[in-house]
Amino acid sequence: MLLNSDLWVGALIRRAGIEGASATVVRRGDARAGTVIVKAYNTSDRTARLYSEAFGQDGDRLWIQPVSGTESELDAYIERQRTYDPDLWVVEVEDREGRHFIVETVQD
Repeated sequence: MLLNSDLWVGALIRRAGIEGASATVVRRGDARAGTVIVKAYNTSDRTARLYSEAFGQDGDRLWIQPVSGTESELDAYIERQRTYDPDLWVVEVEDREGRHFIVETVQD
């Protein structure tokens, strides 16, 4: 059983905070079923990675990196997705190690 998006985002923010990172909801989507994008920003080397929610064949939540590049390219991708999906959540995580704090499977 999958968690509602708002509960999942809240847990991600708490995990980041416990580990000394900062996580912020940049865009709030549908509380129950909104898709989530996580932007992980490494404050040490000033790079960012993007993780988008997907679902595997077994129905479990997993995470993919849909695009790589500069931060402006990642932001452009988020903006395009926002125009397609009005229920989209966007969470930005800032951490000196660039951690994303996602506990589900992350595909490389």
